[in-house]
Amino acid sequence: MNSNITSRIIGTGKYKAPGVLTNHDLEKMVDTNDQWIRERTGIIERRIAPSDILTSDMATVALKEALEMAGKSPNDLDMIICGTVTPDVPLPATAAFVQKKIGASNMCPSFDISAACAGFIFGLSIADNFIKTGKAKTVAVIGVEMLTRFMNFEDRNTCVLFGDGAGATVLTADTTGKGILSTHTYTDGSLTGLLEIPGGGSKYPPSAQTIANKLHYITMEGRETFKVAVKNLSEAAETALSFNGYTSDDVGVVAAHQANMRILTSVSNRVKIPMEKFAITIDRYGNTSSASIPISLDEAVRGGRVNDDDLILMIALGGGISWGSALVKW
Repeated sequence: MNSNITSRIIGTGKYKAPGVLTNHDLEKMVDTNDQWIRERTGIIERRIAPSDILTSDMATVALKEALEMAGKSPNDLDMIICGTVTPDVPLPATAAFVQKKIGASNMCPSFDISAACAGFIFGLSIADNFIKTGKAKTVAVIGVEMLTRFMNFEDRNTCVLFGDGAGATVLTADTTGKGILSTHTYTDGSLTGLLEIPGGGSKYPPSAQTIANKLHYITMEGRETFKVAVKNLSEAAETALSFNGYTSDDVGVVAAHQANMRILTSVSNRVKIPMEKFAITIDRYGNTSSASIPISLDEAVRGGRVNDDDLILMIALGGGISWGSALVKW
């Protein structure tokens, strides 16, 4: 591994689904209300993809935007990594469809990873290691989810949370000292039951019975997940900073997974980074799982919030329970 090489993000992009589902819309569908949702989640509306759009379509739009910003063509890519738990089909990988749709070389390995809301951080870590070892020069990392198609809209504890969307980044080898300073990833398999889609795998293969039992929808133990999220996200943030010799005062922007505004506020208080530094999208997008960090990053970059040499802290936690952090010098 060449210690002088870093993985620098040179392009960002997103897919913003055109459909909007507001809290007032949900009031007509399930026993809830706008005030309850806002106070407990910070969400005002979430985005819904059209019925003729697939997960790979959203990812393709986001990646094309990222490639344009990066000044790269599809054939410049040495690898495509796609974080998703809502693929087009169980087999093959969504990334393979993206490769075809953008017209990338068929010599470009393209694969999915499943770490739920932490998927983008895990993908970033994989890309970083391929670039630092010299096995790849330019890599796309995508986070994309079509979560509204896996929602039980009779369950008010979950249906108010999630939305559809995609975010993408293009990374390339750099020797200026800018780029990913470190990534830190973790999983606690003893907590798998806190957040899951029980049906569809070898445990509960698709059948009329599993569909009737609604096993193909997202289930979540909200209170326990909240506690774990605040603790683990805070610790992951502190690890990324201390590992690189920085403090919370050095952070310019926080691109955090957008699960719940109360979680973000609690983490902000614990790690002593003011909320003004957090790139917030949950109010307009809802929880887009693995897509939330790259969407937030893209909005911050295109909105002029990110400047040269800024430190960007990324943190996420999702099913697994898996979580992680990354520290990036822009």
